[in-house]
Amino acid sequence: MAANIRRHPLEIPPPSEKDWPKDDEEDFFLQDPDRKCDALPQPFRMINKVVMQVFESAMEIIERREMLREAQNQKVQPTKCSPTAEFQVTGRANCLAVSGKYIFVGVSVGLAAFSTCDCKEICAWDAVKTEICALHASDLGNESHVLLAVDDMGLVWLFCFHKESFLLVKALNEVGDISKRSTCVEVVLSPGGDYAGVLLQGNTKAWLEIYQLPKDSWLREMEENSEAAAGLACSERRPSRTSAETQELHEDSSAEMDFPVSTNQDGPKLDLPVLLLTVKPPKPITGSSFESPLDALKEVDDGSMLGLGYNHLIKDFQWELQETIFRSTYREYLEAEGVIKEEVPRHATFHFLLPSQVLQVGPDMEVQPDVPAGIGVHWGGNHNFCLYLLNHPLNEQVDSDLKPDVVWPCAAPIACSAVSSCSRYLALAGEDATITIWDKHLGFPLSVTAILEERFIRSIHFLQSSAAASDDTPCPGTDPVCPIVQLLVLCTDSSYYLVKAPRAGKSSITLLADRPEDPNLTVSAVVPILAFPSAVLIFSWDGTVSLMNTDTSQTVYCFSTPPSHAVASPWQPVFTVDSVNSCLLLRGDEQQQDNELAQSKASHSTIFFFDFNPLKEAFPKEPDLPHKSLQNLPWFERCNVFLRDRQLSPLGLEEPKYWSRLKARAAAMDKEKQKVKGQKKQ
Repeated sequence: MAANIRRHPLEIPPPSEKDWPKDDEEDFFLQDPDRKCDALPQPFRMINKVVMQVFESAMEIIERREMLREAQNQKVQPTKCSPTAEFQVTGRANCLAVSGKYIFVGVSVGLAAFSTCDCKEICAWDAVKTEICALHASDLGNESHVLLAVDDMGLVWLFCFHKESFLLVKALNEVGDISKRSTCVEVVLSPGGDYAGVLLQGNTKAWLEIYQLPKDSWLREMEENSEAAAGLACSERRPSRTSAETQELHEDSSAEMDFPVSTNQDGPKLDLPVLLLTVKPPKPITGSSFESPLDALKEVDDGSMLGLGYNHLIKDFQWELQETIFRSTYREYLEAEGVIKEEVPRHATFHFLLPSQVLQVGPDMEVQPDVPAGIGVHWGGNHNFCLYLLNHPLNEQVDSDLKPDVVWPCAAPIACSAVSSCSRYLALAGEDATITIWDKHLGFPLSVTAILEERFIRSIHFLQSSAAASDDTPCPGTDPVCPIVQLLVLCTDSSYYLVKAPRAGKSSITLLADRPEDPNLTVSAVVPILAFPSAVLIFSWDGTVSLMNTDTSQTVYCFSTPPSHAVASPWQPVFTVDSVNSCLLLRGDEQQQDNELAQSKASHSTIFFFDFNPLKEAFPKEPDLPHKSLQNLPWFERCNVFLRDRQLSPLGLEEPKYWSRLKARAAAMDKEKQKVKGQKKQ
């Protein structure tokens, strides 16, 4: 019988009590001799100490959570608000947009339009292979609206909605060869529908296209053909569609254009949008090719602004020498972090800007106060905020290497930006958590603040100030003598701050909510409510939709769907805020079993209405301050008033001509130099 016998006797390891810390032996002192037999020997005393430390740590966590729970219970619980109305949408609703008295829904099979009055479906644009993922709409007047829709393949569709019918104008980035098609990353429609911006990406590059929309000719053409366009491109969506009908419609659709309705063949021929600008990302700065400072000076436009830094006199060997010195000095840090190569950015953030002191146009250009005069662009990882004028003649060719009209350099790469509703204030947040608020009317920074904690800024949003909230004040900071501009800052760890920047005084930054300990409370989106002062809408991963008053840092209302429904994709909620009618539109899905949920998502979606009008009591407006004469104002405020009037006067718009004279002098010197060379050769 085989047996496993050890060849060597089992050795007992030597005791290691001498290696234990002496403080443990000093702590072990019995004052009662009768407890000598109850004392644990080593190593059980060490085990007992470790176990007690685990229990103490667990009790600290339990006590901390209990304190947080008690503090949460002592807080004023927000009032729950139920939806006031709801309607069903055939297919999966991916995006929402409100314009005038219509609600536009981008679904998995095209577009649908509903009425805000009775929530009834008006018409639909059905396309089996076109799933709309992003949607923007703007009111053109005369019951007409312009829509920009982006499908799941990155194709941009431009529509006109007139007299309850969809009119397809053009697919902006469609080409014959699908392999050469560029993908849309982001679209922005200017207020009023005058311009549209499309950020496109190819295989190796990205660029921004700005289109001018001929809305005046559209309105004129649609008004003349209102009777013919009434039933054009409007396919009435049936209450339900069987799979057989969907398959038959898919087989009958065109292979080239994946929609069944030919909108422009039987209706009015609408003018196509005009490509106004093509903005490309900035190129990396390389060595100079200029032979002398005069050559570099000739490339300067007028010297009234900062440039991108291309017209310099640093040679390639100087760049290489500086790079060598830098690498040899910080070799150990570069080896630990790795070498980061500079790449051409492929993502940009852009805003349409109204006329201001910063965007000055020529005297021959007609400027309207409510029509955008330029765009502001910043590319990912770049320090410069570039501004481009839109008032270019249409007969000029689009420049492939368009130079910005104004450049604002920043100390750190720009992480995100925001523009106030009146386009007067511009906020830039850097990757170093520095926030700068600019007053574009006066052209100087209103506030420069920074988050001291090591946090990265995710997004920034302008809020309506309680000191400037009135029916006659469309934007904070226009009527009051000393307005306070408020900015909400959301960080990547779901903490958010409030920045207050007064015109006279020091700015402040306040922590509204710290990083949540529960991952389900991670913030997915924040939206300011301009109808109320200091109001912001907060969406969380657990499906919670709450309304916070930033003045008190308390959540005053909570919007909840019926128990039978839940907020659809709370990490990326489908919603829109109607600022005209003061309401929230939110998509909710019916809660069902796992096997039935997939069919429910594909069949229909539910859109819930939440009315904001009954909530005005929680956001009181400060009483209007009496108008003060200049004699009663302090000297500091009186000087600000005089400087503001000076900036707005025509005398303050004259630009210096020193750089023009310097360029003329450089050209004369260059001509004299060439003349001397010619005489020497003779």
